[in-house]
Amino acid sequence: TEQLVGTPRHLSQHVGGFIISDGPLARLVPVENAAMAERSVIQWDKEDLESLGLLKVDVLALGMLSALRRSFDLQRAYDGTDLALRAIPADDAPTYAMIRRAETVGVFQIESRAQMSMLPRLKPRSLYDLTVQVAIVRPGPIQGGMVHPYLQNRLSGRTPAYPNDAIRAVLERTHGVPIFQEQVMRLVVVAASFTPGEADQLRRSMAAWKRNGGLEQWERRLKDGMARDGYPAAFAERIYRQILGFGSYGFPESHAASFALLAYASAWMKCHHPAAFLCGLLNSQPMGFYPPSMLVSEARRVGVEVRPLDVCHSAWDSTLERGAGGAPAIRLGLRQITGFNAAAAQRIAAQRAQAAFASVDDLARRVPLSRRELDALASADALRALAGHRFSARWQTHGIERLDGVLRAATLPDDEVQLAAPGEGEDILADYQSTGLTLRRHPVALLRSRLQQARVTANGDLAQRADAAAVRVAGIVRFRQRPGSARGAMFMTLEDDTGIVNLIIKPALIDAQRDAVVGGQFLIAQGKLQRQQNVTHVLAERFFDRSHWVGALPYLSRDFR
Repeated sequence: TEQLVGTPRHLSQHVGGFIISDGPLARLVPVENAAMAERSVIQWDKEDLESLGLLKVDVLALGMLSALRRSFDLQRAYDGTDLALRAIPADDAPTYAMIRRAETVGVFQIESRAQMSMLPRLKPRSLYDLTVQVAIVRPGPIQGGMVHPYLQNRLSGRTPAYPNDAIRAVLERTHGVPIFQEQVMRLVVVAASFTPGEADQLRRSMAAWKRNGGLEQWERRLKDGMARDGYPAAFAERIYRQILGFGSYGFPESHAASFALLAYASAWMKCHHPAAFLCGLLNSQPMGFYPPSMLVSEARRVGVEVRPLDVCHSAWDSTLERGAGGAPAIRLGLRQITGFNAAAAQRIAAQRAQAAFASVDDLARRVPLSRRELDALASADALRALAGHRFSARWQTHGIERLDGVLRAATLPDDEVQLAAPGEGEDILADYQSTGLTLRRHPVALLRSRLQQARVTANGDLAQRADAAAVRVAGIVRFRQRPGSARGAMFMTLEDDTGIVNLIIKPALIDAQRDAVVGGQFLIAQGKLQRQQNVTHVLAERFFDRSHWVGALPYLSRDFR
């Protein structure tokens, strides 16, 4: 409202209920096409827009909303269950138990390494706990030194000492520690006699102080006001330091509460309808924190049957089929095939609805598919039901020619060519290359005997090792993160055939082994196990880059299978 009132010269055209400008935006700001279709980008940043008096509205296009809608539709089509956000029961005990175990792969907002590390410590039992969870794992609370005091007060049940009832009213719900922006603004009103308008100016300054400075005037104003009202200097200094922390992405409570609602809804779906939920996630990619391969692994971990790509059954999207005992199974969709397209998948589905395909030749004659599309299906092992293994499928697709829109069979030998089936390692690598995932054994399973010789502990066995034990772990590198709040440290996630392990890598080790740490794809890490409140990490001390082992999977002897 303030920006609307303050910039009348730009405001005459209504778009979606807001007055934006008195002419095309391209006359006011430089606009270019974005990489995504039908998207545009304004080249100025938000501070420039504010300086020029242009209206800026944040519209969050949350992929989880689409994923949940797809999940609801899938479950409804499967068994008629009518699901909606408003119909999800509150305070579901199994859902919160799952959250406290940090089994939150795919769950909105609480699926990252940092969030999953916090969940067993904070132990959410209510929507308000989730609201705090969403807000506290942020650079603001972390850099403001609020996380550990909050956890200590919450877990110990100790009641903090409040200077007076006014401060108690602001901080009691968050155990004496300001977690939300609104609390900081209220604190300066009740503790330093700020007016509400001054508190809002402070909020704006918090968001910009690291870029432009300018909090010095507020520091003096805050500390003088607290001293005048009789607060100790140490208390005033602590509040000021926490305000500085909020300059790095502190959350408003209303924002955190909205996110917590989606976090709970997605967790409930995963807990009670895991097949529909994970299928909806697969159909909503790209989004979230985890690639499809890890989403599929998670589905199988929780007991969901996942069925392979099959041109005789797969649609473009992944779908639900009736599985063993009536439980839903996920049929992978053709969207998983690299380079394939929805139009080709729709043509396949339309012809399949009329009659089942009898062979690769029948498929190619009835469905207009390019050589590239046929090869993509063969490479993804989606023609197994018609042609056998992927080598045979490739041979058969290459035996089909298309000239001037007319298919004809190429001249082939009278005797059917018998091609040797690919080895397990070849199939696994080909799966990853063509679809980004495999339903066969995890690639690391083929390397397990080598890893045992190297004295590597399987990730799934780390729970049996003592805290501070010297360990070696290994896996495919899934994530690397180097947040600004980590003081130069990097966090890395390795995945093997038994699960994942999170590594903490200090700056000195990053510098000493940069090639392996930054570029390695399959690593053995030596370090020290750290376990606290059911959260396990490994503090890395040395790396061994074994990326070439994965590339050599097709050539492994049967001894390693």
